[in-house]
Amino acid sequence: MAISTLTHVILTGGVGSRLWPLSRKTLPKQYLELFDGESLFEKTVNRNQVISNKTIVVGNIENYKMSNAIMSKLSKSFTHIVEAVPRNTAAAIAFAAFASKPEDILLVTPSDHIIESNQLYDAALQKAIVLANQDYLVTFGIKPTKPETGYGYIEFENENVIAFHEKPDFETATAYLQNGNYFWNSGLFCFKAEKFLEELEKQEPEVYWASKAVWEVNKDGFLNYELSLNIPSISIDYAVMERSKDIKVVPGHFEWSDLGSFESVYDYLVQKGHPIDENRNIAIGTSLHTTFIGVKNCILIYTTDALMVLQKENSQEVKQVYQHLESIASPLL
Repeated sequence: MAISTLTHVILTGGVGSRLWPLSRKTLPKQYLELFDGESLFEKTVNRNQVISNKTIVVGNIENYKMSNAIMSKLSKSFTHIVEAVPRNTAAAIAFAAFASKPEDILLVTPSDHIIESNQLYDAALQKAIVLANQDYLVTFGIKPTKPETGYGYIEFENENVIAFHEKPDFETATAYLQNGNYFWNSGLFCFKAEKFLEELEKQEPEVYWASKAVWEVNKDGFLNYELSLNIPSISIDYAVMERSKDIKVVPGHFEWSDLGSFESVYDYLVQKGHPIDENRNIAIGTSLHTTFIGVKNCILIYTTDALMVLQKENSQEVKQVYQHLESIASPLL
């Protein structure tokens, strides 16, 4: 396959609510330079630039300047699509597909994941590209290493998807792990632009036509607010992947994390040599001397205007703190 036909589509819409108070609306987690002095966004661009020669960044009106700053720092030419209002991943990917040639293969990745083992990653991409060229919609599955309740799951047989499953409770996740034919749903996709649009039109015509109407009047990649409100907010999983007959899954044997919780940030930082005490407590965001007494597996997160202490295992509950602050229109978001 000619490498010139592969476009890397970066989705940058998330606010990282489970990483509050580090992640804010004004500085979401994908722009935090927490990871070896780089942001997750920067790592995402660098990881995929060898295999792709075109880049499309789908962002929003609140974060596009941060994306521009990183892309200019990397001296990277790209197409920027700026959503006026978030309409979820089905529409975001549709805009990228409308901005591409029909035969272009799109590698769609979030901007806020950590992926290690580049050779294994590249090998998975090559498999996906072959399948995408055969008109399949390809998703990437990650072999689970623990019963994780924060991810969706893909039930599979060889390259075939049997079913997609929502985030499970702990017992169900444990059963998935024991069964051995369930992957974590990575949120990475690969397909031809025209194939995705055909499936979207078939499965969710309202999303397709409303997104097309918005794209046709875009001004240098900036999208119209009023027209965008007509687009149903629905994920690519619901809109297309769970309903199409032409889905394949490629196993990703690379190390992967969506860094969607402080538990995963903790694991990553400790693996990278972040200071940890004898009871496995860590502090993030401060060089102040911090002492933990009588507690284990705790994380202290320090920012200039907020302080949070949590048990590592309870990190999914941070979202509730965020939602509470949202309900009282707190300036801390």
